[in-house]
Amino acid sequence: MVPIDTYSPARLGSAVLNKKECRMTDRLSIAIAQINPTVGDIAGNVALIEKYVTDAGALGADLVVTTELAVSGYPPEDLVLKPGFQDCIEIAVTELAKSLHDKNLPAALIGSPWRQDGKLYNAALLLDGGTIKHARLKHELPNYGVFDEKRVFEPGPLPGPIPFKGVRLGVMVCEDLWFPDVAECLQESGAEMLISLNGSPFDVDKVDVRLNIAIERVSETKLASFYVNQVGGQDELVFDGGSFVVNPDYTMVVRAPFWTEALMITEWHRSADGWVCATGHVQPSLSREENIYSAMILGLRDYVTKNGFPGIVIGLSGGIDSALSAAVAVDALGADKVLAVMMPSPYTSADSLEDAAAGAKMLGIRLEQVNIGPAMNAFDTMLAPLFESREPDITEENIQARARGLTLMALSNKLGHMVLTTGNKSEMSVGYATLYGDMCGGFSVLKDVYKTTVFALSRWRNANYPLSALGPDGMAMPERVITKPPSAELRPDQKDEDSLPAYDDLDAMLQAMIEGERSVDDIVKLGYDVDTVKRIWRLLDRAEYKRRQAPPGVKITGRAFGKDRRYPITNGFTKQI
Repeated sequence: MVPIDTYSPARLGSAVLNKKECRMTDRLSIAIAQINPTVGDIAGNVALIEKYVTDAGALGADLVVTTELAVSGYPPEDLVLKPGFQDCIEIAVTELAKSLHDKNLPAALIGSPWRQDGKLYNAALLLDGGTIKHARLKHELPNYGVFDEKRVFEPGPLPGPIPFKGVRLGVMVCEDLWFPDVAECLQESGAEMLISLNGSPFDVDKVDVRLNIAIERVSETKLASFYVNQVGGQDELVFDGGSFVVNPDYTMVVRAPFWTEALMITEWHRSADGWVCATGHVQPSLSREENIYSAMILGLRDYVTKNGFPGIVIGLSGGIDSALSAAVAVDALGADKVLAVMMPSPYTSADSLEDAAAGAKMLGIRLEQVNIGPAMNAFDTMLAPLFESREPDITEENIQARARGLTLMALSNKLGHMVLTTGNKSEMSVGYATLYGDMCGGFSVLKDVYKTTVFALSRWRNANYPLSALGPDGMAMPERVITKPPSAELRPDQKDEDSLPAYDDLDAMLQAMIEGERSVDDIVKLGYDVDTVKRIWRLLDRAEYKRRQAPPGVKITGRAFGKDRRYPITNGFTKQI
């Protein structure tokens, strides 16, 4: 059994400490191990942890703190319920503890699933002296948005501090920081600093929210807060790092880089008022556009590389969505791993052909052309007896999209490349997308990006070089791609706004409906026409069946389609609007 010191007011956390643990120290070097684990790769994750501990030891660290569930990868979902998976974790952690000791490496506080008394917990484990010396079990289990932890874990008891070198460490796991109870319990039971292991997914507003939550806990406990966050992509989630330390005076004295793995040594000393951290590197905040673009790069890069795809294939139409998606793909993977295909129809404009070619040249990617005219003619011939006496309509438009989808999937099958879809959140919200057509593919970087944000990101990318980008340092798409009116080009002179409100208005209404959960009446009060609002509301609900069949994509907003927003397909409430 691993020791778990739970809260007891009578004890004030003076849990049994042996003589070695009672030896006081006035200084500690604690390393931030901001790592990018892979879900399920237990051996790889343990090797990654040991590498970081080794590197931290060379820099003089006493203790290395990893991210939440670093051993299993986060989030492991139902994989963690497999008894064989749990067995492998216990063996790996036990061997890691012994290896660190045998190599005379620092102690490590690691995140891992852990069985205790026949129950499974989300735990922080202190590896020291060749053993798993202490465990702290996550008390607050999130069960909202993208989180389903109550499905797989048991909640732990309110914890007491962990003794380490005579210092009582107030250890928490992610959600424990978001509510005052755990921090209050730790402070009352004698903790001298707060240490939080996190797997906190990115969304555009999360950076400031995390910092504010940490400052709230500092304010309540008067203890410094040490916050370590995961980095990397896992299916639809992406983690931005940005680990930090906030002192008791509310000053942020350390912040790790965003969007990349990092090892940082933080230097602590005991003052008259308690433990404080010396000022170190503080990574500046990033702009909204840079954060979103970086999230798309890392989300796509990890999805492709962790799943072993050799590259991606993308339909390059000459429009802004495919141009931005291609730029992200090149920045994430490099030009040599991106194949672009232009698939013109009789309705494709000369401007689109020129813009696709110019964009491919700017990005340095291979561009092939496959004319779908013969496929359109073949379907016309095949279906003529059944379509007799019926005027052309959206059916023929969808056949074009499906011919393109079939072409891309055929190339994917033949080459092994994953198809990257290019639809944005505005289109997916109202169903302005074709099942088995432009929705075909394995992943989407624009799935949670509204059209107005697509324009903003395109302008930003043409003027800036993103973090960790592998693409060109300069413009990534022709200016005309950004300035011309968006069009699906499935019929003569077609424009998106023939079927939809102006994107500024559409996106504002959609954000009110999706992220804001506002009613029709509330949105009308914002100045929008009641019939238009009702129409968009109905389109949003009716397109749920399409979204259920869409590929995964990077979560950007606070309410992404999928785990964040789960609505029934069969929905009679829509008829009442």
